[in-house]
Amino acid sequence: MKYLLWMLLLFAAAVALVTASHNPAYVLLVYPPYRIEMSFTLFIVLFMLAFVFGYGLLRLMLAVVQLPAYVRRFRLERAQGKARELLDDALGAFFEGHYAAAEKASARAMELGDTSALHPIIAARSAHELREYEKRDAYLSAAEGKTAGDSTMRLMAATKFMLDQRDSRGALHALRELRDSGVKNHPGVLSLELKAQQQAGNWDEVLNVVDQLEKHQSIDVTVAAQLRQQAWLEKIRQQEDLAGLTDCLKNIPADFKRRSKIAATAARALIQHGGSPLAQQLLSDSLNAQWDSELVALYGDCQSGEVIEQIKQAEKWLSQHKNDAGLLLALGKLCLHQKLWGKAQNYLDASISVSPRHAAYHALGQLAEQSGKADEALRYYQQAAELKANGE
Repeated sequence: MKYLLWMLLLFAAAVALVTASHNPAYVLLVYPPYRIEMSFTLFIVLFMLAFVFGYGLLRLMLAVVQLPAYVRRFRLERAQGKARELLDDALGAFFEGHYAAAEKASARAMELGDTSALHPIIAARSAHELREYEKRDAYLSAAEGKTAGDSTMRLMAATKFMLDQRDSRGALHALRELRDSGVKNHPGVLSLELKAQQQAGNWDEVLNVVDQLEKHQSIDVTVAAQLRQQAWLEKIRQQEDLAGLTDCLKNIPADFKRRSKIAATAARALIQHGGSPLAQQLLSDSLNAQWDSELVALYGDCQSGEVIEQIKQAEKWLSQHKNDAGLLLALGKLCLHQKLWGKAQNYLDASISVSPRHAAYHALGQLAEQSGKADEALRYYQQAAELKANGE
C-alpha cells in the first residue's frame, strides 16, 4: 500500500511538472533588498527537491533519535535468542545426565539477563545431582519472587531435594506452602506428599493421599493397593497395646485384613500382646478365604483356652491339604501344648519330612525335653539352630 501511494505521488508530480513546463508563468520572490525572479517550472522543480531533501533529513533525524532504543532492542533480542539456545542446551544436558553442563548453560543464561525461572530451577536440580548443596540453595533463592507457576516449580523442586536428603519435616513444610498458594490437587504435588508422609511415618496421611491420587486417576490400581497394604502393616507395627491394636484392626477393610501378609503381621502382634483368641479368628478367616502354608503355621502359636477346638479345625483343613508342612507344624504345636505327645511327634515328623524347618525341630526339642530325653532334645535344638542360621 505504501509503495502504491508513492507511485501515485510521483505520477502526480510528473503531471504537474509537464503541465508547468507549458505554462509561461513565472514566480517572483521578494525579501528586501533581495529580489528573485524564476520561471514557474523551475520553482516547481526546486520545491520538489526541497521537499525530498527535507523529508530525507527528517527521517535521518528520527533514525538518530531512535538509534539507542533500536540498539537496546537488538541487544535484547540477541540475548533472548542466546538464552533460548542455552535453555535447549541446559534441558538436553540435564536429561542426558550431564549435570555440570546443564548447570553451566543455565548459569550463563542468567548472566545474560534471562528472567525465566526455568534456568535457576534447572541449575538448582543439576547442582543437587552433583551434591553441591550450597550452590543449589543459591540457585533456588534466585527463583523466588516470580509468578505463581514459577513459585510452584521452585517449591516442588525444594520438596524433592528435601526428600532426597530424608528431611521429611522440611518437605512437608514446603508442601504446606504449596497448598497455601492454592496448589492442592496437583498430581505431582500429591506424589511428593505421598513420599514425604511415608518418610515421616504418617500412615493415616499416606492412606488419605493414596485415596486422592486414585480419585484423580493418577496412580495405578495395583500400586495403590500395595501402598495401602504397606500403610496398614506399619500401623499394626506401631501399636503398643492390645486395645490400640484391636482398634486398628477394626479400621482395616475386610479384604485387606484377609491378605496373608497383613493377617500374619496382625496375628503375631496379637499373640505378643495377649490376644491369641483374636489372632485365631483372624487367621481362620484369612485361611478360609485363601490358603497360605506360611500363614497356617502361625495357627499353632494361637494357643487360647480352646485348643481342642483348634485341633479339630486344623484337622478339618488337613483333610483338604494333606501334605502341607505349615499345617502339620501347627497341629504338632497344638498337640504339644495339649500334651498329646504321640500325635505331636507324628505331626512334627510329618512336617519335617515335607519341609524341614527350624520351628519344627525346636518343637521336637521341646517335646523331647518334656519326655525327659535331654540328649535327644539337645540334638533337635542344634538342628533348629543350624536351619535358622541358614534362613530356613
